[in-house]
Amino acid sequence: MPHFLQQFIRHYLLAVQFFTRIPVTGRLADWVGYSPAMLRASAAHFPGVGWLVGGLVSAFSALLLLGLPDGGYSPLVVAALGTALGVLITGAFHEDGLADVADGLGGSLDRERALIIMKDSRVGAFGAIAVVLALLTKVSLLALLGSVSSLLMCLALFWAHVVSRTWPLLLIRFMPHVGDAAGSKSKPLADQIAAGSLGVAFIWCFMALALAVYAQVAMNIIAVDDDLLPLLKALAGALGASALAFGVMWRWFWTRLQGFTGDCLGTTQQVCEIAFYLGLALSL
Repeated sequence: MPHFLQQFIRHYLLAVQFFTRIPVTGRLADWVGYSPAMLRASAAHFPGVGWLVGGLVSAFSALLLLGLPDGGYSPLVVAALGTALGVLITGAFHEDGLADVADGLGGSLDRERALIIMKDSRVGAFGAIAVVLALLTKVSLLALLGSVSSLLMCLALFWAHVVSRTWPLLLIRFMPHVGDAAGSKSKPLADQIAAGSLGVAFIWCFMALALAVYAQVAMNIIAVDDDLLPLLKALAGALGASALAFGVMWRWFWTRLQGFTGDCLGTTQQVCEIAFYLGLALSL
């Protein structure tokens, strides 16, 4: 196997190991290895982790939709169970970041005090409310999409998990890490991501969008003349909403913290995922 391909696979598996609960253990973990430099390089595969998580959740949702009765509350049931599976796969890694940021920035207007609160492992009122509202919004929007089209719901799950894991990398690239980097799990990610790694991440993202559309056309699921343009317009709306959400997060973190923490990355992923579902629903 060529060396560059080995490195690609090792960095991808390290990203899976770090960002999910999917086991990369034993001899496989020994082969993958670990170093701060490798973890930093693995950030390029954050959207690739979205392929795995989004693919698993989308496939699980599709199987449930096939087994449950058509119509009624089936999309709501599938949305709830699919969201639960996503949380299990990631170990609520990003939801935890959302809770910490909500507690910190909601609990204090002082920058230093907010950073101290964000490092506290306990979840306060702001954090609990933020996570509950985020999960409710996800389930509601997915159920809405499922009531329109089961295929659209499954596509949205796959696309959103990939796209929402691309935006946080721009924080790493263009914003300084703040807080206690030495004691942070994201310390290796605190250094600016290389332009080449950012390019790899965007390739992961573009391929997810393009291949999903191409597969539908190739399998005659959608007609090029009648269905492709509306789908592309809806996808553009979803991407636009996700980009807008990222802009809001960027401004919020820069205004309040003058930088980002690892929790900010998780928060950005969560908000951009929800915004993608919302933009898709509004574009239909």
